[in-house]
Amino acid sequence: MPRVQPVEVYDSAKRKFLPLVELREVWRHRDLVRFLVQRDVTARYKRSVLGVAWTMLNPLGMMIILSVVFSQVFRVTMEGYPAYVLSALIAWTFFSQSSSVAINALVWGGDLFQRIYIPRSVFAVSAIGTGLINLLLSMVPLIVVTLVIRIPLHPTLLLAPVAMLLLAMFSLGVGLLISTIGIYFADVVEMYQIILSAWFYVTPIIYTSDILPAGLRNWLQFNPMLHLIELFRALVFYGTLPSVWEWLISFAFAFGTLLLGWLFFSEKSDEFAYRT
Repeated sequence: MPRVQPVEVYDSAKRKFLPLVELREVWRHRDLVRFLVQRDVTARYKRSVLGVAWTMLNPLGMMIILSVVFSQVFRVTMEGYPAYVLSALIAWTFFSQSSSVAINALVWGGDLFQRIYIPRSVFAVSAIGTGLINLLLSMVPLIVVTLVIRIPLHPTLLLAPVAMLLLAMFSLGVGLLISTIGIYFADVVEMYQIILSAWFYVTPIIYTSDILPAGLRNWLQFNPMLHLIELFRALVFYGTLPSVWEWLISFAFAFGTLLLGWLFFSEKSDEFAYRT
């Protein structure tokens, strides 16, 4: 008689250290991550006349509006202000969009989770991957604007991918944290959009932090996006190499948030299928 091969049955109760298992599963499904990123990038602009150019035109349009408003109405006279705004705006847009897409994919993907086993974190990782591609494309208008207003490009621009990686780590961590809370309290997902709006204005994107009172500046040091955006801006706009302390605090916020989000999410990921 032919020997019957035993069927492998997925049993979450027999898994060992869940965060490590989740990480290993994401690596096993790396082709799926690549497919999802490719699908999202192509599908987003498939029916658009300008196509992928919207990735570059969107932050450029926001930069023009903000530059006109703040330079004409509020009399901001900073040299190179358009590039100053744009350098932070593209970083913020990456964070807000990629974390929001990751949250929505995880919280509202219950039907798919019930049909087939896929490591849930794959959808969050693919959202961040898509955002990174958009962020890289957004560097094109930033470089163009920088050259047009006659601000030199600096060698520190070559270190921008490191700052992007830290932004990606932080965005993934936030996405995992909020989505895990969101499967218990769905209102948190809607509240996150309100939090993002407030978060935008307490981060020095359209203004410089030195115009704020000293007491408020001290409180803003607890804002992770302040450090991550200032790190990115130092490399692509100011052309200065951040200090070791600035690198360390940015890494601490990024890695700490990712680690916390990954641990929390992996412990609760099996509940996504029946709670969403």
